[in-house]
Amino acid sequence: MRLIALYRPGSSILHRAPAGLKLAALAIGALVLSLYPHDAVSIPLSLAAVLALYGIGGMPIRVPLLEIWRLRWIIVVLAAALGVFVSPLAAWVGTGRVVTILLLASLLTLTTRMADLVEVLQGILRPFQRWGVDPDAVALTISLTITTIPVIAGFAERVRDASRARDVRLGVRAVVPLLVLALRHADDVGDALAARGLG
Repeated sequence: MRLIALYRPGSSILHRAPAGLKLAALAIGALVLSLYPHDAVSIPLSLAAVLALYGIGGMPIRVPLLEIWRLRWIIVVLAAALGVFVSPLAAWVGTGRVVTILLLASLLTLTTRMADLVEVLQGILRPFQRWGVDPDAVALTISLTITTIPVIAGFAERVRDASRARDVRLGVRAVVPLLVLALRHADDVGDALAARGLG
């Protein structure tokens, strides 16, 4: 079992940019997207800007579209909940915000080596050592959390494809095989970390 590797090698300006700068840009972008009072027009503009960043990173349009496709059930459930309990506009704006932030996080992992990301997080967390924080463990946990989103989405796609191949509609029961895959993946990652002496 290899550690999660979502990085796509390239020579674009995003690939060459320092990992710390990209992580800061993601944090600022997520904060702006969360706090800015969006309307029906600003959401597609934000999505278009993120798609343009994928182009700058040398990624074909199918890459962000595949990420959206993998997250489609999360998108559908979120949009439906907001649409029913709040309003259609809230569903559009809220779902658009989440999709945009997830696409930004995915772009970070696609253009940044895991080792570089962990190193930056370790540097940020090192001052907190005096309060008992373990920078290595926390940095690795955060980086793995960022990369786990598309992995779990991929598991959901596998479960759906398997049910289609058997002409079976799992419905809510699809949670069971998805949970099994997720737990098995967690065990494999734990074994890989232990083999590298990371505990």
